[in-house]
Amino acid sequence: MGTTVRTLPDSYFRLVRKFPLVRIRDAEHLARAQEILDDLLMRVLDEGGNAYLDALSDFIENYENEHEPAVDVPTEDVLRELVHASGLSQQRLAAEIGIAQSTISALLTGSRKPTAGHVARLARYFGVSPSVFLPAASPTTTRGRDRRR
Repeated sequence: MGTTVRTLPDSYFRLVRKFPLVRIRDAEHLARAQEILDDLLMRVLDEGGNAYLDALSDFIENYENEHEPAVDVPTEDVLRELVHASGLSQQRLAAEIGIAQSTISALLTGSRKPTAGHVARLARYFGVSPSVFLPAASPTTTRGRDRRR
């Protein structure tokens, strides 16, 4: 069985000529890549533009993962930002994902931690990885637990 090679539209190659898809070298190169990314996100793209955008996003993500590791953000901060960015009220979010409004409120204040079911529903609704709602265990927390044993 042969492999089918997909031909990309000329729009892809025009974008590559404008800003080649190569490993990001430094902060200045990253800044230029982000400018291109921001510009593309404001446009309606064809198949070639979307393919380029996907690849450019991967190069940016790889650079940031290597040089600017993500900071662990509390679950309530992540949820608060997603709700705010989506222009949602607590009531609307609760109705749309089937979680009580009082639970949404408690999650937003940090007085309650999300269950696996909450995480799954929130991740699916916002189109994000469930891991954004699961802060990593900090070394101090782990060490503290070890000492109590």
